[in-house]
Amino acid sequence: MTRYKLTIEYVGRDYSGWQKQHHVPSIQQAVEEAIEGFSGQKVLVQTAGRTDAGVHARGQVAHVDLGKFTKPMDEFSITKAINAHLRPQPISIINVEIVDDAFHARHDALNKLYRYRIVNRQAFLAVDRDLVWHMGRPLDVAAMRAGAKYLLGHHDFTTFRDSECQANSPMKTLDRLDVEAYDYDGCGGREIIIETEGKSFLHHQVRNMVGTLSLVGLGKWKPEDVRTALEAKDRTKGGPTAPADGLYLVRVDY
Repeated sequence: MTRYKLTIEYVGRDYSGWQKQHHVPSIQQAVEEAIEGFSGQKVLVQTAGRTDAGVHARGQVAHVDLGKFTKPMDEFSITKAINAHLRPQPISIINVEIVDDAFHARHDALNKLYRYRIVNRQAFLAVDRDLVWHMGRPLDVAAMRAGAKYLLGHHDFTTFRDSECQANSPMKTLDRLDVEAYDYDGCGGREIIIETEGKSFLHHQVRNMVGTLSLVGLGKWKPEDVRTALEAKDRTKGGPTAPADGLYLVRVDY
């Protein structure tokens, strides 16, 4: 058996998330079926992180073990073969590489970068519909940035943890949480990008942090209210869960 590292891009809009489930489409199932389709081998594809329903990825990482093929295939040929069986689904294998048998996509991950996209304008979205969080009311980006600073570092993130989170501990380290705004359409619309990095995250942590920062941007909370919410260690003291539409797993570092 040879172990392969896969880098995967997908739009999660029409899927129940990464993890395979009965009677609903998932990214994992689609990838496993595509690999079986070209190789004839039943496989288990293991990932760096299970994205939720509706969440997207630009650089998801997974690994899979494959036996010998009926004809020699290099990494480029394997990439093409999997993608041929994935079409027309919005899932693409963008890289395949051979790795050591000890490599594990989840256990060996050292850092993950998530990006959350908000489009801030009145007009409805034609191009990025279901790919961003559309917010019509103006957001104070400077205030959001000030509020984000209270979340940096090693904390108990219970306030930003989903009730169904299965992590053993709410303690996590947030290495980066940046909030930036860019011109979106040349007509006053802005795209607000929130990027965060850390080794691992709790279930819904990023979306709950973004939802909380949205309250600051709307003027409903002051920046220091984020610190108060964090210290409360109580999910009911935090902001809403931001929609899955705007969240992307951008990169996993090893």
